[in-house]
Amino acid sequence: MSYVVAYSTDLIGITILAYVIYFRRYFRRDLLLSYVALNIGILSVMTILTSVNVGVGLGLGLFGILSIIRLRSDQITQAEIAYYFISLTLGLLAGLHPANLYLVPAMTAGLLTIMYVADHPRLLSKTKRQILTLDNAYID
Repeated sequence: MSYVVAYSTDLIGITILAYVIYFRRYFRRDLLLSYVALNIGILSVMTILTSVNVGVGLGLGLFGILSIIRLRSDQITQAEIAYYFISLTLGLLAGLHPANLYLVPAMTAGLLTIMYVADHPRLLSKTKRQILTLDNAYID
């Protein structure tokens, strides 16, 4: 029963994070797929790691490899990196299968609420960020 609760919570959580919160604010389909795939991949790896007897070092090594592969391959903003880490965290939470059934839904709801509020457009609406790209080098 704990697997059903954990996996259902993860699928609902990543759907809300990726499609409801992230995509409606940034409209980037390429990263949307990355967040979902990363979450499902981490959930799968954590399910395997918790079901077999392996060392903690192997789990941490896999987590480190998975967390930096995509982050080093393209330019993304700090906000998008935050969504990556929340996607990773949701998969880790559900994959660990804690004994208390309420922990995964409670932590997932908490993380989603924090991301919704912390990245809300109205929170810092008066600040602006602008990227300037020069096509030529101007000497004077």
